[in-house]
Order: sequence, then structure tokens, then C-alpha cells
Amino acid sequence: MLIGEYAHSLDAKGRVNFPARLRDDLGDTFILSKGLSGCLFVYSLDEWRRLEEKIRELPMSKSRNLQLFFFSGACEAQCDKQGRVIIPQTLRDYAGLEKDVMIVGASVRAEIWNKQKWDEMCSQLSAETIAEAMDELGF
Repeated sequence: MLIGEYAHSLDAKGRVNFPARLRDDLGDTFILSKGLSGCLFVYSLDEWRRLEEKIRELPMSKSRNLQLFFFSGACEAQCDKQGRVIIPQTLRDYAGLEKDVMIVGASVRAEIWNKQKWDEMCSQLSAETIAEAMDELGF
């Protein structure tokens, strides 16, 4: 399971140090793609295949936009010997990644956020909204 939050910085070449705890669960090669709310999603190859299969099982009328969104900008990634991953410019632009980033575990995937966007999103969460969501799910 991917958990935790980690503050890092992008270097001038678009590389970011990827947390070792997350690397261990993601494997040597993983997938970077556009995510929701202006972040990037990071999937292990196994989880990516599960996502692809679920989308592929949908009728084309429902899956086309999902296919275009997730697959068009996705890429395979690997960490270098220093534990850094290069984030392609198109994905950096999509997520507004410039310097300070947050890499967070989100169960079956990790997410990469512009730190300011992450802080804004977190400030919108409250105990009440989380309690409501838990009630809806039967917790």
C-alpha cells in the first residue's frame, strides 16, 4: 500500500527525488499519467494494467474520454541511481510543477502535486466532509 506524504523539489532538468518507501511498492518501472484535480498519478505496472482493463471493458462511448485523458500523456518512468525520476515537460505543465512538489501515497497509486495546490486542496478538507464521506461508504 502506498502511504505518506513527502516534500521534494524539482531540479532544472525536471527530476525529482522519489521516496524510497514508494519506490519499493511501485517497482523499478512505473507509469506517470495525468491525474484528477491537476495532479499526476503514479501507478505500478500491475495497477496500471488493472486501470487499463477496467477502462477497456467499458463501451467505447463511455471509455473514449477516459482513454484519451489517461493514456495520451502517460509514460513509463524509472528512477536513476540517485532515486530521481524525470517528469516529462508535458506532465509538469499539466500539473503546474515548477519547484516545490508533494509526493503522496494514495493507496494503490501515488500522486505528485504542486505544493501550493496540495496545500489548498488539504485546506478544503474538514473533519465534517471526511465524516460525511465515511458515512456514505458505511464506515
